[in-house]
Amino acid sequence: MDERLVAAYDYQLPKELIAQRPAERRDASRLMLVRDDLFEDHVFSELPQLLREGDLLVLNETRVIPARLFAHRTTGARVELLLVSDAERAEGSASRHYRALLRPSKRVREGERLTFRAGEDELGFAIVGASHPEGVRDIELRVSLPLDTFFERAGRLPLPPYIHNESDEAQRRYQTVFARIPGSIAAPTAALHFTSELLDELARRGIEVAELSLDVGLGTFAPVRGEHIDGHRMHAEHYNVPQDTAERITLARQAARRVVAVGTTVVRALEGCVVEHGTLRPCEGSTSLFITPGFRFRVVDAMITNFHLPRSTLLMLVSAFAGRERMLRAYRAALERRYRFLSFGDAMLLEPALAPKV
Repeated sequence: MDERLVAAYDYQLPKELIAQRPAERRDASRLMLVRDDLFEDHVFSELPQLLREGDLLVLNETRVIPARLFAHRTTGARVELLLVSDAERAEGSASRHYRALLRPSKRVREGERLTFRAGEDELGFAIVGASHPEGVRDIELRVSLPLDTFFERAGRLPLPPYIHNESDEAQRRYQTVFARIPGSIAAPTAALHFTSELLDELARRGIEVAELSLDVGLGTFAPVRGEHIDGHRMHAEHYNVPQDTAERITLARQAARRVVAVGTTVVRALEGCVVEHGTLRPCEGSTSLFITPGFRFRVVDAMITNFHLPRSTLLMLVSAFAGRERMLRAYRAALERRYRFLSFGDAMLLEPALAPKV
C-alpha cells in the first residue's frame, strides 16, 4: 500500500488492550525490543542491559499542568475547559490569555463569564473570546491567587479521553518521576516507565542521561484528516534544547555513541532543532515538524516509545524511523502477545531499519 495514504497506518486495536491503569510498578511494564526483524519480549526494568555502555539517553523534563478546569455559567450549568496553549501575561495586567477547548462549546457565547469555585470559595473567572478552527476558543483568565495555587485547586491533569479512570492514583502516575518544567497538557508517556532506581542503574552501567523539554500539546493528538498524510499540518509545540544537552549530544556523535530518544517528543525537539537551524545547537522555539516516511533523521539513533493509535501522526513517526511494514509487523506481534497499548501501556525499544547515519 502507498505509504503516503493514511490508510497505510491502520490496524485493529481491541478496546481491552487499551491500558486503563499503569503497571503496578513503573518499570514492571513490558518492553518489546525491535532489532532487525526480531521482536523480543522483555520487561522495562531490563532496559540497562538492552542499551549499550556509552549510550546517551535523552529525556523530556516537561511537567503536565492541571489544565482540565471546571467552571460554571451564570445559569449554573457546568463547563469543562482544557487549556491547550497560553500567552504570557502583559506587564501590569491581572489577566492571562489562553486558548482552550470547551465542553459543551456551542452553547457558550463570546463574552460570557465562567466562574471557578472550590466549595464555597470563588477562585476566579474566565471571559470567553473568539472561536478558532477545531473548536478552540480564546479565554481571558482572571484569578485572585497565585496561578500555581489556582491550578492545583481548580484543575486536574487532563488524562487522554481513552483512559476512563479518574482515580487519584491515575493522576499521580500520569507524571514522570523527573517532571520539572510545567507546560504540557499530556505526559511524554514513554518516560512514564522510568523509576529513580532504574535511572541509577543506567548511570552505573555507563549510560549517560541528558534533558530537554517539549510542551506536549494538540499537535501530538490531532487526528489526520483526509486520505493523504501530506495534507496534514501539525500544531506547533514549544521546546527547549539546553546548551549542556546540545554539547553532550555533539560529543556522543563525535565518539560514535548512540543518541537514544525517550519518546516521540524528544525526537521532535531534536530533529526539529536541526531542521530549523541546519545543525544541533542550543535552541528554544516551537516546532510543527511532521515526521513521515522518507524523513532523514540527523540526531536520533534509537528510540523508546509506547504503542500508538491507528492512523496517528505518532505511528507515522515511528514508521519513518523503523520502517512502516516492520512497525506493522511489530504491532501485530504485540497484539498477539497481548501487550497493553497507549499512555498507560507497554513500551518498545526501536532500532532503525536502515544503516546508521553518517
